[in-house]
Amino acid sequence: MRLVGADGEQIGVVATQEAVRRARELDLDLVEVAPQANPPVCRIMDYGKFKYERDIRQKEARKKQARTELKEIKFRPKIDAHDYGTKKGHVERFLRGGHKVKVTIMFRGREMTHTELGRKILDRLVGDLGEMVTVESMPKQEGRNMIMVISPNKRYMEQVARARARESAAVVEAEPVATASETDEG
Repeated sequence: MRLVGADGEQIGVVATQEAVRRARELDLDLVEVAPQANPPVCRIMDYGKFKYERDIRQKEARKKQARTELKEIKFRPKIDAHDYGTKKGHVERFLRGGHKVKVTIMFRGREMTHTELGRKILDRLVGDLGEMVTVESMPKQEGRNMIMVISPNKRYMEQVARARARESAAVVEAEPVATASETDEG
């Protein structure tokens, strides 16, 4: 087998017993890192420490992954204008966070005869959100609910992010820097 030392130096091709003896002398483990190679490659290392560091790297990678959640917001067909505005603000916040939003219109009793009111609310919401939103699934009736799924428009969100970055850079440039004479007076 080809042996790699604890500090990463190439020891060379050695017998299995010799590799095990060297690992025991250093009070470390002998780990096969490339079994498909010819000859197989083994490394002298602290396997517990290696597993711990690998788990930490995997956890960091999972944190950096963007997870899109499906948020849900519920409306009623006879929603008040102020309540509509509040819920529309929640939908905007979810979309800016990169989440998909499931918009549900809940019908009760005789409201089922006027499902067009629910459709008007969904159309109004999409119209109010404008370029910010992409309709993923058109409104469809499921029992007493009308459901539509919307997601953030990636291009629009990127444009908004670039515009904000330019604005913040302009604000930083415009801020005056105190001179030495101003700081001495105060």
